[in-house]
Amino acid sequence: MLGDFTRAEDVYIICGYTDLRKSIDGLAAIVKLNFGMDPFSPALFLFCGKRRDRLKALFWEGDGFVLLYKRLENSSYKWPRTPEQARRLSSQEFRWLMEGLSLEQPKAIHNVKPGEIY
Repeated sequence: MLGDFTRAEDVYIICGYTDLRKSIDGLAAIVKLNFGMDPFSPALFLFCGKRRDRLKALFWEGDGFVLLYKRLENSSYKWPRTPEQARRLSSQEFRWLMEGLSLEQPKAIHNVKPGEIY
């Protein structure tokens, strides 16, 4: 089914700047060669350009890739600029990013592992 991203088991953000002129093959090559990850895995890979008002998402559906392109009209994404890093996002962090918020929300209640005591 076209664009059924609910099947994505993981969401990865490719930090830093990405040349958004790249096509599906170029973005898949970044995933594989730069990060050693499998672009055919059930994961959604997110890329952002220098202006931070556009993103591309790459997802393998089993019979082909889906490439999603979004341009914001009057805002920008709070995109981490740490180069050479792919970061796995929780569903909450993904929602924050898509809502224009930073991935680090200091006032949010964060999950802890059982047994951790502060």
